[in-house]
Amino acid sequence: RQQGHAFYPHLVNFNNSTSRSVSSFSTTFVFAIIPQYPTVSAHGMAFVVSPTMGLPGADPGQYLGLFNKSNNGDGRNHVVAVEFDTLQSSQFDDINDNHVGIDINGLKSNLSFPAGYHEDGSRQFRNLSLIGQRIQVWVEYHGLEKRMDVTLAPFRLSKPKTPLLSLPLDLSSIVNNGMYVGFSSSTGSVLTSHYVLGWSFKMNVSGVVYFMRRKRKFAEVVEDWELEYGPHRFKFKDLYVATKGFKDKELLGSGGFGKVYRGVLPTSKLEVAVKRVSHESTQGMKEFIAEIVSIGRLRHRNLVQLLGYCRRKDELLLVYDYMPNGSLDKYLYGQPKLTLNWRQRFRVIKGVASGLFYLHEEWEQVVIHRDVKASNVLLDGELNGRLGDFGLARLYDHGTEPQTTHIMGTLGYLAPEHTRTGRATPCTDVFAFGAFMLEVACGRRPILQSPTDNVILVDWVYSCWCKGDILEAKDPYLGSDYAAEEVELVLKLGLICSHSQPEARPTMRHVVQILDGDMPSPELSSLSLSSSGLAFAHGEGFDGFSMMYTTSTYNG
Repeated sequence: RQQGHAFYPHLVNFNNSTSRSVSSFSTTFVFAIIPQYPTVSAHGMAFVVSPTMGLPGADPGQYLGLFNKSNNGDGRNHVVAVEFDTLQSSQFDDINDNHVGIDINGLKSNLSFPAGYHEDGSRQFRNLSLIGQRIQVWVEYHGLEKRMDVTLAPFRLSKPKTPLLSLPLDLSSIVNNGMYVGFSSSTGSVLTSHYVLGWSFKMNVSGVVYFMRRKRKFAEVVEDWELEYGPHRFKFKDLYVATKGFKDKELLGSGGFGKVYRGVLPTSKLEVAVKRVSHESTQGMKEFIAEIVSIGRLRHRNLVQLLGYCRRKDELLLVYDYMPNGSLDKYLYGQPKLTLNWRQRFRVIKGVASGLFYLHEEWEQVVIHRDVKASNVLLDGELNGRLGDFGLARLYDHGTEPQTTHIMGTLGYLAPEHTRTGRATPCTDVFAFGAFMLEVACGRRPILQSPTDNVILVDWVYSCWCKGDILEAKDPYLGSDYAAEEVELVLKLGLICSHSQPEARPTMRHVVQILDGDMPSPELSSLSLSSSGLAFAHGEGFDGFSMMYTTSTYNG
């Protein structure tokens, strides 16, 4: 059993920047499926719109090289396909062994019909065999009407007026900003060859037209390393052109592992952020691989999407979705013109919580971010928070213990057990998220350094609670336009997540439930602080809460 993929090698920008919807697009191609035996074919092929090239982890056979048993039907796939299926699979409710279907994130077609076409004059329906002949296909997505049409005809016959399939479909929640277009095929027990004899693809955007023709047999065009981990390899020349030669005027910021530049990809015109790892970074390659492995296959609306990578000599570059509003921290500290209102802040907090919950429990492996803080939360065009900078990320299989590593992170967000043992766990991420919640609600950094003293944010919030006025800790730039019960909830939850005992902290699952109002807010009672002021030293006052959550938290 084999599978083949052939993709246009550049990202395509599907988003309409004006309406924030998916732009109209159309594609036409001629294909042929030629089996070893004239009347028997082992599975078919599909036209695909996918966030990655190579569709990592996909199986051949009935999965058409698109999905596998575990991810078939998963809404996080973000895959749109038009299948030309030549073998009936009951598990996917196939209608017969010669049909066309529109598939969204799985192989149970949203709409399917026996292969054929409607004659323009007589309006009669003519059956078409998908094997043994050249067939021309037109796939059209109408952005305004939110409809996808699929039309078939024998080669050299003009396009029929009536499509074979017409499906009301809004792709805005399915298609990411940058996607790849191409083809996937698979075989089973019978040897079959799949051909794409000609192909054109067009976006309905002025000045952006993609055209490509292939006159060769399907071939695997994705290297092994890329197929395993997902992201696409960019050409250094394209990134150099995109960033105007990495000019300083395109510089978005600098971090511990390199500089980040804004860029516009020369072919797709997609805006991206290019992270160029510093030559001086001793951890450069290790952190580069960590990002590739951990974030390259992650798909969540509150995580910054890694689009691809580039390796050239000693150059290490990562390409991300561009976040036009930059990092959250610039909206928090002393700039009233840029400050976010409470509704926006609360949405960011809930979004980052959802992203962390996905990393800890919803993905196939446990991902520990290890550097949750406001400067690593980026804001998209609608001011939604997306957690980025996975340079410190670590992942391990569910049910296993994380390995001890060097202590890495940012002072003020590091859990006390992390500094003692060097072991990062979901609980250490929860501690950092607690500091993050206080940071967003108070508009202050976890540690405010001054010439005479260091003000510890968690100490200050706790002292406000002890005085019976925890809302005194809120950011004064919020003014009077805020929901007091939500601010109080965030401040209390921030204190609880900052507990020195990891078993006393909630999991991110419970944090999400509390923020969504699906669980009651825990009540605080008497607490005592450690001498460092960075964490609560004893479990006093959290007994009820600890008993509620101890069985479900991670114990390293």
